[in-house]
Amino acid sequence: MAVISVSFLDSLPLSSLLLLLLFCVVLWLRSFAGSSSSYGPKMHPVIGCLVPFYRNRHRLLDWYTELLASSPTQTIVIGRFGARRTVVTANPNNVEHVLRTNFPNYPKGEAFTDILGDLLGCGIFNADGQLWHTQRKLASHEFTTKSLREFVVETLESEAEERLLPILASACADRRAVDVQDLLRRFAFDTICKVSLGTNPCYLDASLPESELANAFEVASGISARRGAAPMAAVWKLKRAFDVGSERRLRGAVKLIHESIMELIRTRKTEMEKGTEHNDLLTRLISGGHSEEVIRDMVISFVMAGRDTTSAALTWFFWLISRRPDVEAEIVDEVKRFKGRLSYQELKDMKVLEACLCESMRMYPPVAWDSKHAAGSDELPDGTRIKKGDRVTYFPYGMGRMERLWGNNCREFDHRRWLSEHGEVVRASPYKFPVFQAGPRVCLGKEMAFAQMKYIAAAVLGRFELRRDHRHSRPPVFVPLLTAHMAGGLQMVVEKRKGEGAQSSESY
Repeated sequence: MAVISVSFLDSLPLSSLLLLLLFCVVLWLRSFAGSSSSYGPKMHPVIGCLVPFYRNRHRLLDWYTELLASSPTQTIVIGRFGARRTVVTANPNNVEHVLRTNFPNYPKGEAFTDILGDLLGCGIFNADGQLWHTQRKLASHEFTTKSLREFVVETLESEAEERLLPILASACADRRAVDVQDLLRRFAFDTICKVSLGTNPCYLDASLPESELANAFEVASGISARRGAAPMAAVWKLKRAFDVGSERRLRGAVKLIHESIMELIRTRKTEMEKGTEHNDLLTRLISGGHSEEVIRDMVISFVMAGRDTTSAALTWFFWLISRRPDVEAEIVDEVKRFKGRLSYQELKDMKVLEACLCESMRMYPPVAWDSKHAAGSDELPDGTRIKKGDRVTYFPYGMGRMERLWGNNCREFDHRRWLSEHGEVVRASPYKFPVFQAGPRVCLGKEMAFAQMKYIAAAVLGRFELRRDHRHSRPPVFVPLLTAHMAGGLQMVVEKRKGEGAQSSESY
């Protein structure tokens, strides 16, 4: 067919070729023409909005937010040369349509799974169809067990007592600033490895050598994220084909991760045959009789999900709370009411703390945006027409900044929006607040994530005050990768909490 096409083109006169090219351009431009609800940046022939996209590449989140805020439907269409037509929405009705109402038409899609496929393989967060259904059913059962929840709290307690709180106490005694983001990221990696793999890489312990596994996850997630943000996918695909540059580093990191996890699986199988008991997810998956490759990909997905999301959310939480001493006092008062060891149920009962975490994630969601790919043509509730193969992106970061959703104080921290007059947590619609996704793919670890964030916040704020280092007074920059982080970290000075009743680490 290719030979016939080339011969056919060679036989056409120049004028006909120009007309054919013009016809193709017209068709391409029409492919970005939606209904009257399709708003977005100015489009140019052939290149689409590549120029304004490039100009705003360092502020894409705010650029998209501005475009969405000016759209009557809170939906825009982005088209640029070398990329799929993308519909970006902050409209809750559209989000519900994509995540629930017409869920089968919006899988992650090949474009997404290709970006993360080298790292996540066929794991639950990179799977579609029957493969996803099978893993979802398995994971759903495991995440609802009481024993796993208790194991999570026990893990949080031991990691906080033995590592995190002593590090903060040392910084307090030395009157030095610490990078809270880095501490939380290391703490989260150790914790999720203990819960998922039954092993502790001791990434938080500065006296030990750097964890090769942690560094490999850092490299792999960073490069995979930059794949998704690349203006043209052809660039990273070409680098992958020739095994050069960042793609070569990615291949090496993924190889280390895969080999490390496979070694853990085989070691655990041997231990289980000898009657050694474990309570982690890896052991539970092995007991289910699944293949080593499926187990490997599933636990990698769980590590990725728990590695940065909670630490990202807590980083912004501590920064926001440090600017609101009145809100911090409310949290501390609530924490003081719980004596002794914190149970899973006691963590659930911390209403003010939960409201503050929700408000923090509304303003700075751990995942700034998420995309699906249309399996077939469709029409969103606001009238935007979707074509087969389109990328449809819902945008938690922008949604948290829409006055039409949260009122004219949407850019201000107000945890009271999450509390009823009786002090109960008011749950927002997951399609208005899709931080944990929604519908069939809603995050299975949502409750455990809240338990982890609450435990750390209670343990730290019950004993210490964290204040932004005055040498780092510039407003922090929100950087969206696979999960968002604060550019340059969060340098904070640690002070012992003043006043009677300040909690000691033994209380946790």
